[in-house]
Amino acid sequence: MPMGELRKILENMGFQEVKTLLNSGNITFKGELASEEDLREQISTQLEKEFGFPIPVLLRKGQDILKTIAQDPFKEIETHKDLRLYVTFLNNSLKERPLLPWVSQDRSFQIIGAEDKELYSILDVSRSKTTDAMNHLEKTYGKDITTRNWNTLTKIAGLLD
Repeated sequence: MPMGELRKILENMGFQEVKTLLNSGNITFKGELASEEDLREQISTQLEKEFGFPIPVLLRKGQDILKTIAQDPFKEIETHKDLRLYVTFLNNSLKERPLLPWVSQDRSFQIIGAEDKELYSILDVSRSKTTDAMNHLEKTYGKDITTRNWNTLTKIAGLLD
């Protein structure tokens, strides 16, 4: 969906300081907060009305994003050009914590940490493709999730100033 249209829709809903990042559906805004569930439903309903098809919505408070960045779940990971760091956001709390670290059979993908509604994972793209890892996440945790690269998440945090 075009980010300019998404920004305009949220502004028309009464949100302020609406900012988009990249062409990925990442958007920050300020406004009166209903419950997270009510707000997610309001935005989802409006997007479906505007675009004509259902669009999944996951929300996080800015303070929660900043907390994740400050905690840096990847600080102990030695990175290299083929290593990707990911945060997966879940709409619902984990029913049970995964045994960590969880490592794929080919050892290319690992889930190294988990919080209430977040998973932290690493992927070595020299060994496997991103889609294989994302398929595992959806199969295990459902389709009501979204995954962001750590670099993208730090850029989102930069919009929260």
